[in-house]
Amino acid sequence: MKKLSKTTLGNFLTYALVIVAFIICQSMVNAGAMSRSLRGQLIPICVYIVMAVSLNLTVGISGELSLGHAGFMSVGAFSGIVASTWLQAAFGLENEVVRLILAMVFGGVFAGIAGVIIGVPVLRLRGDYLAIVTLAFGEIIRNVFNCLYISIDAGRVHISFNSPNIPGEMLVNGPAGATGVDRIATFAMGFALILFTLFVVLNLIHSRSGRAIMAVRDNRIAAESMGINVTKYRMMAFVTSAVLAGMAGALYGLNYSSVQASKFDFNTSILVLVFVVLGGIGNIFGSIIAAALLTVLPELLRAFSDYRMLVYAIVLILVMLATNSPAARTFFGRIVPKFRTSKAGKGGTAA
Repeated sequence: MKKLSKTTLGNFLTYALVIVAFIICQSMVNAGAMSRSLRGQLIPICVYIVMAVSLNLTVGISGELSLGHAGFMSVGAFSGIVASTWLQAAFGLENEVVRLILAMVFGGVFAGIAGVIIGVPVLRLRGDYLAIVTLAFGEIIRNVFNCLYISIDAGRVHISFNSPNIPGEMLVNGPAGATGVDRIATFAMGFALILFTLFVVLNLIHSRSGRAIMAVRDNRIAAESMGINVTKYRMMAFVTSAVLAGMAGALYGLNYSSVQASKFDFNTSILVLVFVVLGGIGNIFGSIIAAALLTVLPELLRAFSDYRMLVYAIVLILVMLATNSPAARTFFGRIVPKFRTSKAGKGGTAA
């Protein structure tokens, strides 16, 4: 019988973790064993897991530091809200599941288009310059939505900048954002989006294109000398990351009755980057754990009242020091071989 490779086994364990976590959470919800505040965090946790995994594709796998990931999330959120309302008004589509799926597709497509528009000039840069320009683009997108007015009248979408005098029912009202949103997001759809994101990212990483992306990350000059199209593969990772962020944004936007562009500011991009760094740059499994724990941690610390954010910051610092400490790496490097040796000793014979 052919043994599973280490990569395949790792992918199966990642999928299994997500499925088991979903079953446990859904069982707790059905049994009434989860508090209302934690139930309200389930969809945001799914959103931030997708955001962290997709950003890890850019930062960890492609090696490009992007600080404008929240901009793609905002594009997906507002385009998903508009698409959901338009599908209901123009085509009479009342099925919430179908509408949510199509809204997420719309959000991913528009975020992907924004990724191409931004990626063409931005990916010519490297290092700090790339981070600064992506940060600027994220802020530009946020300010564009602050000046954007969108309404629907008889199934037609009307768009205006800096002028609320447009016919129809207002969906996006400038700085006030999207109001009166039909909340159709579900935890089950968030779980499905996580699985879809993992499927896309893990298969891309372990494909021929993924190896080319990592080759460009490790040594751009050597990759170019071997005939690898550097621009193509950097753009592939960047746009894929943007599409997944847009889909997560659509799920996020349809989880609230009102959404403002201020929710997708620089702090949100930094928060997602913190998930990636704490989980391990390039470590997809770590991004899932970090995003889930750090999203729910402020809610668990609510009993500390005014001191909860201080405790949250201390936890971040301690985890950062532990994950980047040579002593901690040496300690775990000693523990893992001993565990493997003891396990082999119980199940096998000495040579």
